[in-house]
Amino acid sequence: MVNSLPLMLKAAMSDRYIPVSCQLHSEYELAIMHAQTLQLIWRTATGKLATETLKPYDLITREGSEFLLVQSANGEDKKIRLDKIIEAHPVS
Repeated sequence: MVNSLPLMLKAAMSDRYIPVSCQLHSEYELAIMHAQTLQLIWRTATGKLATETLKPYDLITREGSEFLLVQSANGEDKKIRLDKIIEAHPVS
């Protein structure tokens, strides 16, 4: 489960939401259904890269953008915009 480089570059150049592929969206849904923990790399709202192991629990749409709702190991909830996710790998 890895986003394509062109999508990442387009999202980095603009703050306008760029929809992810249906296949990638489905992979996030499956990770949620199977309670799969993911190693995510994403670009934060300030433009910095973040890497963390998180458990996704929902997908939502707000103000024309899609978000992955996740929880960290310490119980902190986060909302990550899908087009800002650079890589997502299942953790065994």
